[in-house]
Amino acid sequence: MIAEINEAVDFIKKNYSHRPTVGIVLGSGMGSFTDEIKIEKEIAYGDIPHFPVSTVEGHSGKLVFGEIAGKKVVAMAGRFHYYEGYSAEQVVFPIRVLKFLGIETLLLSNAAGGVNPDFKVGDMMIITDHISQLTPNPLLGKNYKELGPRFPDMSEPYKKRLIQTATKIAAEKNIPVKQGVYVAVTGPTFETLAEYKMILAMGGDVVGMSTVQEVIAAVHMGLPVFAMSVVTDVGIREEGEPPVTHEEVLQAAKTAEPKFKALFCELIAQL
Repeated sequence: MIAEINEAVDFIKKNYSHRPTVGIVLGSGMGSFTDEIKIEKEIAYGDIPHFPVSTVEGHSGKLVFGEIAGKKVVAMAGRFHYYEGYSAEQVVFPIRVLKFLGIETLLLSNAAGGVNPDFKVGDMMIITDHISQLTPNPLLGKNYKELGPRFPDMSEPYKKRLIQTATKIAAEKNIPVKQGVYVAVTGPTFETLAEYKMILAMGGDVVGMSTVQEVIAAVHMGLPVFAMSVVTDVGIREEGEPPVTHEEVLQAAKTAEPKFKALFCELIAQL
């Protein structure tokens, strides 16, 4: 694995000579965030050794290098999901590559289903914690000391100082934000009504099909993480209401995108 990571890193460095300090993972429907980047280089996933290739609509599938607020950044325009048939190890491979490229902070975004009855479509939620028992842990198997310890501490997966900074920015910009717990499931099915009720009962505020495996890999490597969900559908619906569609999810994410962009850009500026 380490050899594959180094091979991918060497390829990227041959094509882009600067060291990014901030890594950004863009969720479904949030790909136009790259418009905020003063782009210096784009590299398609398919060109990078050992990189998976995104297969989901709303995920373009490239690394975008450049600057935001004078900071060198790299954005993943499209992520990988366990439900696409990739192993947990493959899902987090790009996160490990970004760490080896030199990033010092990881920012993640996702589209999520609202479970908390106080949440509505279009809400943005800062993730304060997660529940990961419903997806395979990417650290299963041999531990590589070059990546991190065998038993990493997960008591603060999302850095409190980043949460505090983002909350302050949101208040200053009059951007309403929620805070809560993200529950990861494998997908690709949207949840049943009984599953939504179970997730609510176990302490979840939103549910999604990504992010947690990436966060585990990042924390394993000592990377500070900040993550935000855009509530793109409301899970617990009344009987007879129409089902959730992926098109709905993408449209809701697009509607919330200006607020998401403003918050992420200012957070990067203050890092």
